[in-house]
Amino acid sequence: MTDPPVALFWGGNGFLLRLAAHDLLSARDLRATEVDARDWQGGETSDLATPSLWGERRALLVKGCQNLPEVGAREVRSYLEAPSPEALCVLTVVTQGRTPPPLAKAVGAAGGLVRQIALRPQDLPKWLIDRARQRGVKLTGPGATVLVGTLGEDPAALDQAIRQLGSAFAGRPIGPDEVRAQFVGVGEQRVWDLCDHALSGRLPQALVVLRSLLEAREDPLLVLGGITSRLRDLIKVRSLPEGLSSTEAARAAGLRFDWQLRRYRDQATRFSPEELVTLHRQATEADQALKGGAAGDVILPALVASMGGEPGAAIDVPIRVSR
Repeated sequence: MTDPPVALFWGGNGFLLRLAAHDLLSARDLRATEVDARDWQGGETSDLATPSLWGERRALLVKGCQNLPEVGAREVRSYLEAPSPEALCVLTVVTQGRTPPPLAKAVGAAGGLVRQIALRPQDLPKWLIDRARQRGVKLTGPGATVLVGTLGEDPAALDQAIRQLGSAFAGRPIGPDEVRAQFVGVGEQRVWDLCDHALSGRLPQALVVLRSLLEAREDPLLVLGGITSRLRDLIKVRSLPEGLSSTEAARAAGLRFDWQLRRYRDQATRFSPEELVTLHRQATEADQALKGGAAGDVILPALVASMGGEPGAAIDVPIRVSR
């Protein structure tokens, strides 16, 4: 059976969509020209119909087609009307919708592959073990579970963590102890301090901690993962029903210790439920910006300033560090 000349991957996580696209390209032994839809110049699909000087198949990967300008959308749809059978065009669409995006119909009509890419939280440990195996990292099941519990559920941050674990424990099985040794240490303590300062209203101290994290070359996505996890915990704590004992409330919020509950309650009461949801949304937007190539020393100070209750303060603090 002939391989489809076009493929569309859609879902809510751009990182997972890009992985699926690269897996398909790798399976077909192709190297694609990669284009972000926001940077569309025009004429990108024309190369697909041009034979290569070296005889290899052409391939094009267009990421984030939901951001295609009108001229780009017309060009892609025109190409889909008669795709080159000797080339492969891979498209991704980030959407939170439950049904395929409109572009899926045109891809299907072209005889292409349309696939939703989603990862349920309960499947994250297995996904991590598979990703680790691909990199030659010996991550155990319990280690994967602790990794998710420590860093949260963001696949990009978890994937980066596998790289770090592979470098730190090359050739060794990686279980809960190794994960804790790598991530429940100085870096995590600093992110903890960062959140504590900011969410308690001590913004200058929080920005100093953030600057030290960036100067130490901590991955901005991992820092953001810790911030997002804390905001999720505060939202849970803020929504707990009255009348629960400390132990019951801590268990309901997924916290390990009663003192965590007391600390998080103090911090959560500084914000209305709506304000906490807004902060979490800002963290999600920061995540998208970082994955889109924005600098951590630009994005993170603004988020931390909002957490500290002073959104405009970040512009007054020299946070940028040398690269």
